[in-house]
Amino acid sequence: MDVCLSYSYQMDDEIAKFIRRVNPPRVVIDNEVCKNVTVIKVDSANKHGILLEVVQVLTELNLTIKKAYISSDGGWFMDVFNVTDQDGNKVTDEIVLEYIRKSLGPDESSCFSPSMRSSIGVKQSVDFTVIELTGTDRPGLLSELCAVLMDLQCNVVNAEVWTHRAKAAAVLQVTDDETCSAITDPERLSNIRKLLGYVLTGGSSGRRFREPKTTVSSPLNETHTDRKLHQLMFADRDYDEWENNVDDEDKSGRVVPDVDVSNLHDLDYSIVMIKCKDRPKLLFDTVFTLTDMKYVVSHASIDAEGPEAYQEYYIRHTDGSPVKSEAERQRVIKCLKAAIQRRVSEGLKLELCTSDRLGLLSDVTRIFRENSLTVTRAEVKTKGEKALNTFYVRDASGYQVDAKTIESIRQVIGQTILQVKGGNTDSSPRDSPTGFLFGVFKSRSFVNFGLIRS
Repeated sequence: MDVCLSYSYQMDDEIAKFIRRVNPPRVVIDNEVCKNVTVIKVDSANKHGILLEVVQVLTELNLTIKKAYISSDGGWFMDVFNVTDQDGNKVTDEIVLEYIRKSLGPDESSCFSPSMRSSIGVKQSVDFTVIELTGTDRPGLLSELCAVLMDLQCNVVNAEVWTHRAKAAAVLQVTDDETCSAITDPERLSNIRKLLGYVLTGGSSGRRFREPKTTVSSPLNETHTDRKLHQLMFADRDYDEWENNVDDEDKSGRVVPDVDVSNLHDLDYSIVMIKCKDRPKLLFDTVFTLTDMKYVVSHASIDAEGPEAYQEYYIRHTDGSPVKSEAERQRVIKCLKAAIQRRVSEGLKLELCTSDRLGLLSDVTRIFRENSLTVTRAEVKTKGEKALNTFYVRDASGYQVDAKTIESIRQVIGQTILQVKGGNTDSSPRDSPTGFLFGVFKSRSFVNFGLIRS
């Protein structure tokens, strides 16, 4: 039986390779057809997850997707993306354009190759140890975790931390401070896992807290960080918090995005409609969630030209069936809402740029904690000898951050080192009638265009 299965997988792989050779992916980048955007067209043989790979390439290049039209029903995949750079201009950097062509084109190293790692455009390394954490969020948690790592002589070189509805998830890349390489000693790794787990439980026996999760591993099988954070939050069931929430705002005061799922019975599709405030990587977050939940996006229309984003997806299960029950429909809605809110930049944005050193992150987060600030989201990067960190902070009591508090912190850390970027952010606009959402898409539905096939 195992031999037959192995033979079947090999045959499927050979057939896929043959289709790619006969019909190689085609990427067309046009800077002439539209006045203010770059148009990227991608045609390829279809496979599950291909849309996610394409969106990931574009978002990792920090491109803003203004509009997109997606059709991948049957054996062929056809996408059109209208994109700009971070400044809202056409993409004219030839290095970026060539990278897109190579990443999405017929080259063997492109994302269409099965051997391509999920973290496209990011160089893989064995010079750090990956730590994954999930647990109950509380003020000062990040500070405590960083203090433990400093005491253990672990230097945090890269990290991303998300908090959502009293839950926290983090993916950290650490090195041994003395050797500047990965930590491989099993006993030391076990001690790191134990002490971080102790911090996540708040120093208790664990009875009053959800069981935390601490994973320490090599980066050889590393999953793309954003995907992993979504998976960690999903596994921690942060979406369950939406079940009893019927108001327009969640408990933190953020406006809940509009998400609706309905079935198009005559064509065996489920239609997912989303309306929310636009932000970077929004399309990646929704596409990843649908893909990770084993749905296939057959057609989609995306409009994010204004401050709000409108997304319409025609989906089926990987087995070809639409959403089958009301319980499943509600689960899709809750999971998409959670995915959208996890990355919402809530709070005051602070950027830190200085020489990297052991304990830097511990010192900075300790100062935040001592000034009654809690970190709602963080992104830590190291480039050469420089630490480039971004923090979103709020007052631990839930109020807006006081300007005097920030100035006091900047004086301690260094006013040229810590910069304030923008004011306190609000996550979504207040007016969000679902009826308007249906009206927006009705005029440009794929059914009207005749693109949907049963």
